[in-house]
Amino acid sequence: MTEDRNRLFREARQDIETARDIPDTPQTRAPAYRIAFADSDFLLRDELRPVRLQLELLKPELVMGEQGIESTVVLFGGARIPEPAKASGARTKTLADLSRYYDQAREFSRLVTLKSMETYGREYVIATGGGPGVMEAGNRGASDAGGHSVGLNIVLPHEQAPNEYVTPGLCFNFHYFAIRKMHFLMRARAVCVFPGGFGTLDEMFESLTLIQTGRMERVPFLLFGQEFWESIINWKALAEAGTISDDDLELFRYVETAEEAMELLEHWPLPETKREHIPGRPDAG
Repeated sequence: MTEDRNRLFREARQDIETARDIPDTPQTRAPAYRIAFADSDFLLRDELRPVRLQLELLKPELVMGEQGIESTVVLFGGARIPEPAKASGARTKTLADLSRYYDQAREFSRLVTLKSMETYGREYVIATGGGPGVMEAGNRGASDAGGHSVGLNIVLPHEQAPNEYVTPGLCFNFHYFAIRKMHFLMRARAVCVFPGGFGTLDEMFESLTLIQTGRMERVPFLLFGQEFWESIINWKALAEAGTISDDDLELFRYVETAEEAMELLEHWPLPETKREHIPGRPDAG
């Protein structure tokens, strides 16, 4: 459709501007008189929840499409994991020890972004939750490489401000967790999970469930920190109990370093005949 055909009808924006200059009367002051799509009180009614859900789905989709972003590499991980230089202030020794994964997330994102820039920033764009910790490291690594990255922030009582390394034009804010999760995975070419808490576990298990049930294409699914993950999740017990199948243990791989992760990313899918020899397999050793 041409620009001229798009302008056959008066723009909605023009009517909003015109409405600001109308005479001040009891009728024009009444809430009923406000243009519906410019009436925030109306849009926030419970009955308008389906519309708000649609808007949160549509806005980032349109912006990323306009920016030419075709695929992403998603990083999930804890907001409380500090960078090593600040690890001495961590509230637990474990968090201080886990700070090494801040550097691994940063370096991995730098390497992925260099790969992305070979596609003019269209493919393999780093996407994080936009917050501190591992998320900050991910966006920071993309910035180190001179590329852009996505931040999918959400309004929370704490830790709600986006980190300073997210590309401003790709920094989104959400009210609905469900829509935010959709945007994480709609373009995902890989999912990388670093140590974290409830939010990280939620994102990891939901993503694995979508792949397990065939609702999402299988992509490289990398867990950074085998010792951490095996200390909190007994994967083998799930398989032995029959609540998951042995094949489900093949849906992810452990890695420790950015270089290991890049190696798996570059050589996915893994040949069936060689999987038993891949370091980091959940049942290896």
